[in-house]
Amino acid sequence: MSQAAALPDVIKDIERVDAGVVEQAAKFPSSIFADVAGRRGALHGRISPLAPSMRLAGPALTVEVRPGDNLMIHAALALAKPGDVIVVDGKGDLSSALMGEIMCQQAAALGIAGVVIDGAVRDSEAIRELGFPMYAAGLNPNGPTKSVAGRVNHPVSIGGVTVNPGDLVVGDADGITVIERHKAAAMLPLAAEKVAAETKRIADIKSRKALRPAWLDGALRTAGVLKEGESL
Repeated sequence: MSQAAALPDVIKDIERVDAGVVEQAAKFPSSIFADVAGRRGALHGRISPLAPSMRLAGPALTVEVRPGDNLMIHAALALAKPGDVIVVDGKGDLSSALMGEIMCQQAAALGIAGVVIDGAVRDSEAIRELGFPMYAAGLNPNGPTKSVAGRVNHPVSIGGVTVNPGDLVVGDADGITVIERHKAAAMLPLAAEKVAAETKRIADIKSRKALRPAWLDGALRTAGVLKEGESL
């Protein structure tokens, strides 16, 4: 039997991205991480925050459920540590909510940093009032079942991105970006450089020093829009 086949459905202990990395990563927008990671790691735009003010950063605690059943999310809450981000592969199903106010109150009391669900939630007004960071694919008043087995802390696919337990998850008004745990620390200086470059670019625009990007003509020539030596 292979090691993968021998793994239990619920893995209790995982290696998480370093807490210091999470603290620094929380200072950067999700878009910056998506850029420095090579335009990858950003979840599909259908998965969005219930309120644009919501922010999160933390290690992924991954959950796979059958559509419309949240039994394994309850198991994940029982295992989660403060600062974790619960990431749920709900198969994109919007026929039943997988979480609502009660579970979000529980998550907040446990110190969970937030939840990301490729599925539906409910009690959205109460969750917004609570201020708990909740990212979901949609809303539905229908409640879930709690009877179908799934998995906790296995790799999941959510919003077109593979998420492994312990990966860095960063979210803001734009959505969610996931960075592999072993790459997260290396992304921090790149993120700082990107922010500095964009800050300078905006300052140059405001001062009218540079009203178009310096790379534009070259890119247009490479694309065949402009001839060699030609400029806009």
